[in-house]
Amino acid sequence: MTSYDVVIIGGGVIGSSVAYHLKALAPQLGVAVVERDPSYKTASSALSASSIRQQFSTPVNIAISRFGIEFLRRLPEVLAVDGEQPAIGLVEPGYLYLATSAGAAVLAENNAIQRAHGADIALLTPDQLAARFPWLATGDLALGALGLRDEGWFDGYGLLQAFRNKARALGVVYMAQNVVALEHAAGRVSRVRLENGDSLTCGHAVNAAGPHAGKLAAMAGLDFPLVPERRCVFVFSCKDSLPDCPLLIDTSGVWFRPEGAYFIAGAPPRDGDTPEQHASLEVDYGLFEDVVWPALAERVPAFEAIKFVNAWAGHYDMNLFDHNAIIGRAPGFENFYLANGFSGHGMQQSPAAGRGVAELILHGGYRSLDLSELGPERLLRNQPIIEKNII
Repeated sequence: MTSYDVVIIGGGVIGSSVAYHLKALAPQLGVAVVERDPSYKTASSALSASSIRQQFSTPVNIAISRFGIEFLRRLPEVLAVDGEQPAIGLVEPGYLYLATSAGAAVLAENNAIQRAHGADIALLTPDQLAARFPWLATGDLALGALGLRDEGWFDGYGLLQAFRNKARALGVVYMAQNVVALEHAAGRVSRVRLENGDSLTCGHAVNAAGPHAGKLAAMAGLDFPLVPERRCVFVFSCKDSLPDCPLLIDTSGVWFRPEGAYFIAGAPPRDGDTPEQHASLEVDYGLFEDVVWPALAERVPAFEAIKFVNAWAGHYDMNLFDHNAIIGRAPGFENFYLANGFSGHGMQQSPAAGRGVAELILHGGYRSLDLSELGPERLLRNQPIIEKNII
């Protein structure tokens, strides 16, 4: 076939979620997914640390995560193929955000919003933190926020494959090709041109190209601040155990969590990193030596003696405007949809984003969650969403 009702560009977790939800809601649709690298070797979905949290500061992001955790719990049944249930190893030890006196008020304000929208997050004093986590250095802390449920981590590659396998079982066609152009006129994308010379006629097109979304949007004449941002994840071991260890967000911005017999950790990139450095997947080992390890050792005394094991780098599909997802119909288009700029939250937001885009295409509006606040029009109005809990 060369003509489809919907062509989705990008077959990672977002594109595959859109594809699955479209076919689950409308089995008669012809849906194609164009993925440049079917091995997913360098895909953000395969290289993600794959966590989910309720601790956001905006109601829309909290609602998306609440939708997401419920979907992940039902995933083995919902995405089963021929009776075989996928496993993603979801665990829920929670997130622990730490704050000094300078950040305590913001943490408390966020907690009030979270609890008002159904998130079970406890505020802990330094004494309560020390009692619950005796391995934690609390001398400089004023407050901690701990997710008591609905927060944790999972196998992100397993989630991607579960969406992809179910979508294919429902009849979605996956193509291993690179998109080189979008033919568009009068507010409609009519054709998606592929690198091999073929082209696909489409009734609707979806930009789910992850860190390449900005380049794809430009093919439709759209200028959005969507860029790849390199994030490094470091693996290390520690001879001491840390009972009941959650995913911890330190006051320094460094984070860590247990991962089997090891720990993984990371930090925001250096301010001076160039676009070329962000475009690469070369690990910045100096970031571990200069930033991550010193912060780890200061927060957890047992981490003064650790053994470095491994590291990898992946890409955030970063929205430089406000670090929140851009979901909705592209401005000036009737049939071109955006699901971009998740800025590190794509894994946990993929169930809601995929369902939402599918509903927009099929019904012209949202039915499950109202994601209109995340629409691209806010960029044109210069009205950013202020999300205080960005990692």
